[in-house]
Amino acid sequence: MKEIIQFFLRHSILSLIWIVLFFKLMFDILKNYFYKIDEIACSETINLINRENAIIIDLRNHEDYLKGHIINSLNLTPKDIKSSNLDELKKEKSNPIIFVCAYGINSHDSAKFLLKAGFKRIYILKEGIFGWNMENLPLVSGK
Repeated sequence: MKEIIQFFLRHSILSLIWIVLFFKLMFDILKNYFYKIDEIACSETINLINRENAIIIDLRNHEDYLKGHIINSLNLTPKDIKSSNLDELKKEKSNPIIFVCAYGINSHDSAKFLLKAGFKRIYILKEGIFGWNMENLPLVSGK
């Protein structure tokens, strides 16, 4: 115990950084636990689309969306979602909603926003369109 205290005293900046990172990690783990947003694979996405009429929301910019997107997906930006432009989605509140971005990284904030807005079944496509392409699944180009 004495050595640990001496280490913290000698390396106070390093110790402080470690403590901050530890609490940040714990905060992120707890936050993800309470929001209950699942990341799903491409096969699960296909099942939700075919069996439960899942709604796909593509969060990429319009140019990338036009280059290739999942069939029947909606192109909404995170800005559209946060400005409560949800008229199209409110009709489909009982259906599963799957967020898609380029790599599956930028979808969490938009998904959390819809969760707070009362939507229950929110998912994120693991690895995004990149993962979809890696599985050689079809994309539609154009509008």
